[in-house]
Amino acid sequence: MAYSTEVICRTKGAKKTIKNLPVSTLCKVSTLSAACFAVILSFSSQAASGQAENVTDKWVKHVSELVGNKKPVDPVKGSYGMDAKTGVFTHPIATAHTYESKPFDGLLDYWDKEQYSKNMKVEAYYPITVEPFHTWQNMVDFDGRRYLYQYVRRELKIFDITNPKKLELLFTRGKNWGPNGPEGVEHNPYPEDDMFGAASIQFNEKLGKYVMVQAFEIRRFGLLHDKMAEPEKVEAIRKANHLKGFKVYEMNGPLPKDWTLLAERTTDINHPDAKIGEQQGSGVRDIPAYFGGDTMFVAAAPDASYALTEYGNDLYSAGYQSWDMSDPANPKFLNQLTVPGQIAFDKEHEAVYKANPRAGNRTSWMGARMSLFIPTPVEKGGKYGYAAMGGLGFYVVDISDPANMTVVSHMNFAPSVAGTEGDFIDVSQVEKTGIVYFSGYPLNEDCFEPYKDVHMIDVSDPEKPFAVGVLPRPTPPADAKFTDFCQRRGSFGPKRTGYYTQPGTPKAGILPFNFYNAGLQVFDVTDTKDPKITAYFVPPFNEERVPDFARGNLSHGVYVEYDRNLFWLFTNHGIYVLSSPVLGEPSFNAPTTPWPLQPKQALAADKSVAEKR
Repeated sequence: MAYSTEVICRTKGAKKTIKNLPVSTLCKVSTLSAACFAVILSFSSQAASGQAENVTDKWVKHVSELVGNKKPVDPVKGSYGMDAKTGVFTHPIATAHTYESKPFDGLLDYWDKEQYSKNMKVEAYYPITVEPFHTWQNMVDFDGRRYLYQYVRRELKIFDITNPKKLELLFTRGKNWGPNGPEGVEHNPYPEDDMFGAASIQFNEKLGKYVMVQAFEIRRFGLLHDKMAEPEKVEAIRKANHLKGFKVYEMNGPLPKDWTLLAERTTDINHPDAKIGEQQGSGVRDIPAYFGGDTMFVAAAPDASYALTEYGNDLYSAGYQSWDMSDPANPKFLNQLTVPGQIAFDKEHEAVYKANPRAGNRTSWMGARMSLFIPTPVEKGGKYGYAAMGGLGFYVVDISDPANMTVVSHMNFAPSVAGTEGDFIDVSQVEKTGIVYFSGYPLNEDCFEPYKDVHMIDVSDPEKPFAVGVLPRPTPPADAKFTDFCQRRGSFGPKRTGYYTQPGTPKAGILPFNFYNAGLQVFDVTDTKDPKITAYFVPPFNEERVPDFARGNLSHGVYVEYDRNLFWLFTNHGIYVLSSPVLGEPSFNAPTTPWPLQPKQALAADKSVAEKR
């Protein structure tokens, strides 16, 4: 199904100790602490789930009254689980989001410490954990050396990875993680209102230097569990004591001391001069789509009216903003893209939202989770961006005029909750095959939710996209003591294939997806009618290094050095450096071409890619 549509545009802490971690020191409103999230797992979820509704926020209350409570009930036992004859797990049709384990017959009663691989070699392993739940990564070269940034908000580590087999830790912010969680004091702590936001690092030709744009998004985990029962925490997010927007830095070296703040902007476009604590909206969701040129695209809800969403600890349904970055020191707002079904107290939006089968389920993420996915930047003639908007679906967006973004087409899939439905789109193959890969990711453990397929969408005709299939579901090797990854415990399903830009050029026909408890799964999509898993690395669980409350989130990210033919897999117990014949012969020498690419290098790379096509 496809259609064109008119686009609306707008120019306290508890005195309790868990695993020797004092909650009062962890759960500050200004800090997104992984330890605080662990505390949420251990006791706040039970408290919130047992509370009666207590809604005072105007926007949350209105949405609740608009659609009611249609939260999925737990499926009947026997309607899902292992099929003894086939050895395959049948997923529930629908569930609510939960932090609780939901064991089933056939689930392993231990953490599997075996590792499995096909066409993959472990070149190095580093038992260093920035945070076990989720981190972002960037790579950047200075003076012939390559650096890796791994971070999540207040936690940051900077490594020299010039020789991938001899990683060197250069800088730490935040706490170090051990078997019981974060340990000791914060190293080089940020001020209470600051952090390291999800970043894009690119070479800016006008400055002749690298520019880093960091996203500043509202903090949710560790603060809010259920917006229907915690009005004071909803209010804390509305009046967050940190920037809602983005910061721009000039980079003169690899370490924070070498960076100069050029600008900061709020995505509260109606109040651009609002002070911290008064800024409205979500801030920038995840990584900005910035390629070093004159335009940047970000995911953001500018104010509280973007309220039509179900997910329990989120208040905003984000759309997309475009920004003029021709002067990185003076970013200027261009345009807000809003799709039907996002704005509360608007009859047309509410009618679209109520018609969505997810309305009222108190589980679905609605709106953008990441910025637009753009195969070719506007500055290089790119015309289309692709939008993953959670339960609102998939959109093709014309970005050729950034000041007037327009929706070209839209399609959606049957609900798949719990879990995030539309989070990520791989666009690395689209200009050769016409196909993009659209996916969500699991949130419940033990497969207590529908499986999250990676959907193949043909966008050869941007006005009429259509589904052509899904990638195959990974299966364990024959020598494993389980026949389905659901049995292995923890989360199972796709996350992402990396980042908007990664060193070198993505390989034609290759998609490396992180798959949580199934590790790194590399898909060969050369034959789009018959995609296959061509390589994988499934790491062991590690009880000695990982606290029990974080153990199920085995692997959460992959970053690919296409120029040195290396995968970097980030797990809850450390970092794996992997090579595979599907990438080519690995290099452990210093990079020969600096990353990110400078204009002449980028032009040569574009020419090389075009010749291969």
